[in-house]
Amino acid sequence: MIISISGSHGSGKSTLAQQLAEALKWPRYYMGGLRREAAKKRGLTLAEYNKLGETDPTTDLEVDKYQEELGKKEDNFIIEGRTSWYFIPHSLKIYLDVSPEVGAKRILKETKDTKNNNLRKNEDNNLKTIEEIQKSLKTRYKSDRLRYKKYFNIDVYNKKHYDFVLDTSNLNKRQVFNKIYQFVKQIIDKR
Repeated sequence: MIISISGSHGSGKSTLAQQLAEALKWPRYYMGGLRREAAKKRGLTLAEYNKLGETDPTTDLEVDKYQEELGKKEDNFIIEGRTSWYFIPHSLKIYLDVSPEVGAKRILKETKDTKNNNLRKNEDNNLKTIEEIQKSLKTRYKSDRLRYKKYFNIDVYNKKHYDFVLDTSNLNKRQVFNKIYQFVKQIIDKR
């Protein structure tokens, strides 16, 4: 079984993906990390890379092909990415949602955490307040929607595409994991 995880920014996707991978002893693939690395190689922030992607489909296609091939060649893994459910349609599709304010607060906290500050460094430059992060996220949502609609005619934020949707706004990490793991375990046990 392949589990694809998508959702709102700051909803806890990466934390959940890592926890599930550890609990199931499965590999985890993180598409956001691949996009951040590709942006960095071009000397761009992720926001700049996303903007470039609005006119240059190659910024998305490399990661998308990678996901598609993984879905054909491997089994029993966790994949975290906005389009993972689309490129691996036979995956168990999980969507984590969060209110914009809570998501921005979580991201701000993560960027201030020196142990955890490696990936978000090239998101946007100098985002230091919740308001700045919310503004940046609005731009990212707009860019995501534009790119994915233009190239694939999909809305990755439409919850009807997913098998399980969970709003994490009022849940801690353990509660999120427990709810998702219980759902996943039931499906694994039925196989």
